[in-house]
Formats: sequence, structure tokens, C-alpha cells
Amino acid sequence: MDFKQILRNLGGKSKEILQTGKIQRSLRITYDVVWNVILFFLIIGVVGLFFGVGIGAGYFASLVKDEPIRSAQEMEKSIYNYEETSKLYFANNVYFADVQADLHREETSLDNVSEHLINAVIATEDQQFREHNGVVPKAIVRAIAQEALNSDTKSGGSTLTQQLIKNQILTNEVSFDRKAKEILLALRLEKFFSKDQIIEAYLNVIPYGRDASGRNIAGIQTAAKGVFGISAKKLNIPQAAYLAGMPQNPYSFTPFKVGGGVKSEEGISPGINRMKTVLKRMHDEKYITTAEYKEALDYDITADFAKKKTSPTDKYGYLNDELKERAIKILTKILAEKDGYSEEDLNEDHALYEKYRILGERDLKMKGYHIYSTIDKEIYDAFQEVAKNYQHYGPDRTIQVEDKSGKKVNKVAVFKRVAC
Repeated sequence: MDFKQILRNLGGKSKEILQTGKIQRSLRITYDVVWNVILFFLIIGVVGLFFGVGIGAGYFASLVKDEPIRSAQEMEKSIYNYEETSKLYFANNVYFADVQADLHREETSLDNVSEHLINAVIATEDQQFREHNGVVPKAIVRAIAQEALNSDTKSGGSTLTQQLIKNQILTNEVSFDRKAKEILLALRLEKFFSKDQIIEAYLNVIPYGRDASGRNIAGIQTAAKGVFGISAKKLNIPQAAYLAGMPQNPYSFTPFKVGGGVKSEEGISPGINRMKTVLKRMHDEKYITTAEYKEALDYDITADFAKKKTSPTDKYGYLNDELKERAIKILTKILAEKDGYSEEDLNEDHALYEKYRILGERDLKMKGYHIYSTIDKEIYDAFQEVAKNYQHYGPDRTIQVEDKSGKKVNKVAVFKRVAC
């Protein structure tokens, strides 16, 4: 039998098999089995997904069960409840010092902040700020995965809204409980506030390390004045990038030492490197052109750092203390009267007086009062100059003098202080 005959015989058998339908039945059975297996795993996957979502939702609910449902008014009160430094003035509204406080902050509005600074913050902290509803699910999942795997690389999952919630309502505690509440409150905050209101509050809250005098500062207006000696409205691109990068590690990136004055070249390098990172992100997000990016990289930011100044508190220390003391007494009386207590009640009950005095002192340090005096600056400065240059100026003291007979006797020498 030749080769052609073999092929003809095989072809005949194949035709016979096809005509009987055995292959079709076999393929149909295989298809049904494979499809049923796939369908089974799809159903298991969907059920598992819903089961997992249900467990996750239940766990999330258990974490936030103690968190009260806050109204818009309560959220607003919490978000805008930040310390603002009170200020002291001579007559005719001449400013001379801040009331001493642990943290110096000056509030500002968003229209008084450079557009470069706003863009730098969004590019660095929350690229999707204008689009999201308070949280970015993908970023949260990534952050949770990194935490679970104990990854060395932590990309973070907090939006600007979440950071505001953490700073103003919650704490820096690292826990799933706190994170769940942060997410819930961020979603709620976005329903009550516009994006501009949220970023304005964020910029007024965030810490910026130290200023040129070594004071602890917070808020973008205080930072712009304290680091560069200008208002937040006038910040250029590199200055904006420098400040936008500082909140990640304020005391490492500040260019100033604890007691004031600029750090060494090695000390300021972390802040400059951080500024370059911010500039790159601004360029990547198309907030600045390539030409602006290169120009900003070549900019000598160190030439803009503010110079250390003599603190007005040091120059006008006595006056500062006197005005502060009088303001505290006034606030003590006002706060007590709000709670139904009279001045007589305060005078008769020392413990009651101390309670409202503490509240008054706290208000003065935190609520941004403007305290105006009737003291003329030029006259006051002239008196201080006379006191400084008067040879015998000083406290009363006992000295020895000779009487008419030449005998040495003690006598109290009275040196009147210049009136303040």
C-alpha cells in the first residue's frame, strides 16, 4: 500500500467519525465542563468579594462607632480653632510686639497667598486635591499594604483634607482606629466646605518650624514673614517651593537655628534639597514651565533668608509685661461675667479668680487680640534713651557719705526711674 492510499484511508475514517458526531459531542462536553468551572470560580470570587467588602465595612463601622456625627457648625468650629498670636500697640496703632506665646501664628486669607505657593502645596501633598472627595482610595490601599508589609518605602495616603482633620480634630496617633475616623471626617468635611476653604484652613494651621529669631511658627503668613521677610502674597516660585516642602519635617528643613540665625551650609542643605523635590513635582504637574523650573533650580534661595532681628519683646520687655498684665485682668473679668460672676465674686473667691485668670491668659496667647495702649512711642523711646545714658540711673541703694564732721554715715540714695 503506497502513501497516497494511506492518506485516503485516514481521510475516510475521519469523515466517518465526523459524520457520527463523536468529536462534536466531545468538544461540547469539554466546553460545558470548562465553562461551568469558570462560572463556579466567578461566583465564588463575587461572593468572596462581597463577603470581604462586608467584613471590611463592618470593621470600619466598629472603628468609627464612637465618633459623633458632627454638624457643619461643629466642623467649622473645630477646623478654624487654631492659635493666633495677640499683638501689642503704642498709641496711634503703632505695632511694637507680639504677646509671648509658645507658637506664633498670623491668620491670612487665600487671596493673600501667592498662587505659586498654592500650586506647590497641591503638587507636593495632594495632586488630586481638586478632584477627590476627601480621600483617594488607591492611595489608602497602597499605604495600608505598605504598613502591613512593613515596607521601607512609605508613600503616604493622606489628602490635604485628611491632614487638616488630623491636625485640628484628631491626633497624630498611628492606628487603624484613628485612620478610619480621619477618612470618615474627611468625607464629611468635603460636603460642608469648598476646596478653597479647606486649603485656606490647612495653610493657616500647618507648622513651619522656626523663624529667623528662633521662634516656633505656624501658618503660611507667619512662615513667609519669618523665613523670607515678605508677605505670603509676594512669594516667588523658589520661595514658594521652599515653604511648601517644610511641613514634611519643619525643624529639619527650617534654615534657622534654635536661638535664631541661619544654620551652617550643611544645616540648610536638607531644606534646599527638599525645595528641589517640590520644584520637580511642580514641573511634572505642569504648574511651571521647563524654563521656570531651570531658573528656580539656579536661584540662590539663601540670599533671601531673613536676618535675625532683636526681639521687640527684649527691647520693650517692661512695657510688654505691663500691657499683657492689664489685658489679662480685663479678660479675666469679661470671661467671668459671661458665666454670671461679678467682679465682687472674683475679689471674694481667690480660687474663682485664679480659674478665670488662667482662662484669660490662655485667650490672650491664642485668640489673636489686638491690644492698644495710649503710650506715645517717640516719647517712650526718648525716656528710655535718657534712662540708658543717665550716669546715676538705677535702683535705690544705701551708700556711705561723710557728714559735716567728716564722719562716715549710711544714707539711702534714691534714684527715680524714668516714668513709663
